[in-house]
Amino acid sequence: MRILNSIPKNDGFHMPAEYEKHYGCIIIWPERADSWQYGAVMARKAFTEVAKAISGSEKVTVLTSAEGYDTARELLPENIRVIEMSSNDSWARDYAPTFLKDNKGNIRGADWYFNAWGGLDDGLYFPWDKDNKMARKICDLYDIDVYNIQDFVLEGGSIHSDGEGTVLTTEECLLSAGRNPKMTKREIEKKLKNSLGADKIIWLKRGLYNDETNGHIDNICAFTSPGEVVLAWSDDKNDPQNEISKECYNILSNETDAKGRKLKIHKLPQPHPIYMTKQECDGLIHFNGQPTRTEHERLSASYINFYISNDAVIMPGFNDKNDKKAKEILENIFIGRKVIQIYARDILIGGGNIHCITQQIPIFYRNPTC
Repeated sequence: MRILNSIPKNDGFHMPAEYEKHYGCIIIWPERADSWQYGAVMARKAFTEVAKAISGSEKVTVLTSAEGYDTARELLPENIRVIEMSSNDSWARDYAPTFLKDNKGNIRGADWYFNAWGGLDDGLYFPWDKDNKMARKICDLYDIDVYNIQDFVLEGGSIHSDGEGTVLTTEECLLSAGRNPKMTKREIEKKLKNSLGADKIIWLKRGLYNDETNGHIDNICAFTSPGEVVLAWSDDKNDPQNEISKECYNILSNETDAKGRKLKIHKLPQPHPIYMTKQECDGLIHFNGQPTRTEHERLSASYINFYISNDAVIMPGFNDKNDKKAKEILENIFIGRKVIQIYARDILIGGGNIHCITQQIPIFYRNPTC
């Protein structure tokens, strides 16, 4: 593995779309007691169901601590690889490498700086040192060269690519005080283009209501194919999400992608608001003497937080009356892929969902002499 300090775009590398062909997927085992209630028992079952669904069409690797290895190996089927690798929490999307590829079939990783969604300003835990080393370790594991972009704070959940030069993100996240406060919006956009091989950045102003990641794009909007996006939607005028969704729709309606195409926007209904219960709060230990969740706290539940595997779309369900409708919409969008809905409240309690706990590895060419 080489650590590179050149610019990915100048080297001919770009961020592919998630709906392009994968080699595999990375998942990190849930263990942190202030994130996952009651010893992560239910979260581990949900993670296992996600891993099994993805492994139907691509190779899944689960990373775990030494303490969690035996449990992970026992719960996960034989076709899923389990490897010991230390971390602070379980968000593969945000601190595993962002994989880039060129037109020859080579891939490289992007190693951003991770500071737990805001560092000491409004980050969610400390320390985050183990998480911040994961991207480089994973590239070492796969013998993939890695770009050193540790001078820039970014999480994988804050960007979404169409693979053809367009990247979606939000101002709420990338312009937040805890990320890169000394950089202007123009400077951040230039950094994104150079690092992701992109030609155009589409900025939504805000992400999902009450999203503690400062509005990650992967919870509110995602590319489903070139020129098409799916957007979290609420028709309830009394719900703060209604105004945010309309604002996003208006921005997207007046945008074109890097190829000059007008965007086709699919509206995906939101589940009804989901709130923490006392029982769930009681199952979480405190962090630095403070609770990480409070009773009646609204969780950032969204059907947008799905993972696109080679043959399927793995989406969250919440035992909500909109579960079926959202699944049917995605089935009509992703023709040729099976849509698998997994009950995901136990992942949501941790602060994210199915897309947040996964990171795809694009299919790549490996020189047999390596």
